[in-house]
Amino acid sequence: MNRLLVLAAGLILVAAPALAQDKPGAAPMVVFTLEKGGEITLELFPADAPKHVENFLKLVKSGFYNGQRFHRVEPGFVVQIGDPQSKTLPMNDPKMGSGGPGYTIKAEFNSRKFERGVLGMARSSDPNSAGSQIYLMLGAAPSLNGQYTAFGRVVRGMELVDTVKVGDRVKTAKVK
Repeated sequence: MNRLLVLAAGLILVAAPALAQDKPGAAPMVVFTLEKGGEITLELFPADAPKHVENFLKLVKSGFYNGQRFHRVEPGFVVQIGDPQSKTLPMNDPKMGSGGPGYTIKAEFNSRKFERGVLGMARSSDPNSAGSQIYLMLGAAPSLNGQYTAFGRVVRGMELVDTVKVGDRVKTAKVK
């Protein structure tokens, strides 16, 4: 009986960190407040994509996303934001969706599945070209699994994500 208890305790100690990450509040959180009203709360996955989480938190803390507009909406697939040009350029400008922070970060592919509500980092055809453009999944996209970096998920406000239109503006993004 004692061996069974020791084994069970050992399994709990090994599994607890992984399980804790799947519970809201156990990881860094970011809140996007939309100009049209409402909040989208994102839980980040530092164990799966530490450099992406670090980069995203740095951008949020600097005010990078404040005032940006969602520049891409693909029903059933994604809504995307993160081009600083969206603050001033018309949404139909040919350069829309091509901007970034002025640097790139390396891919951190992981085992997270691109399911509804997952937060991913957009990039060009070069896997190491991500910077600031992020997307929120509106539905599952298995073709992205292992090809893009998943680094968070929506834990509150998914109903608001479902209503995002091209041009909707983020009033503020803050670390919670």
